[in-house]
Amino acid sequence: MSTLTERLCELLTPTIEGMGFMLWGIEYLPQGKHSLLRIYIDHEDGINIDHCEAVSRQVSGILDVEDIVSGHYSLEVSSPGIDRMLFFPKQYHHYCGDNIAVRVHTPVNGQRKFKGKLLSVTEEGIELEFSGRTANIPFDNIDKANVIPNF
Repeated sequence: MSTLTERLCELLTPTIEGMGFMLWGIEYLPQGKHSLLRIYIDHEDGINIDHCEAVSRQVSGILDVEDIVSGHYSLEVSSPGIDRMLFFPKQYHHYCGDNIAVRVHTPVNGQRKFKGKLLSVTEEGIELEFSGRTANIPFDNIDKANVIPNF
């Protein structure tokens, strides 16, 4: 997680939790004037458009005052969805036994992309079963991970 997203998590978590939601994660995609700041929120009863709108108003006000995201950007508040990205190590525990997709920074066993069953989670990383093999992937090597919905 980048320093900017860490700072945003620290800044926004109290407000989002105070509104009764959980901050699931933050994604910042810098693209000049078309940069995107996407904030994922969750709730045990689900998320609807009114929830996203309310959080967006509060977060927008905080970001205007604190001014920690430089330049122009669009703010988007969203539900994590059924194919939710996994941002924090604690989130992986809930999905043990489920299939996930993982992209890594540095190849593991010659691969950068994996799809398989999440076998276990430790303090250091995850164990993933894929194509009849297993791989241990440290959290600091995970670029992106998300749940693969089971229909």
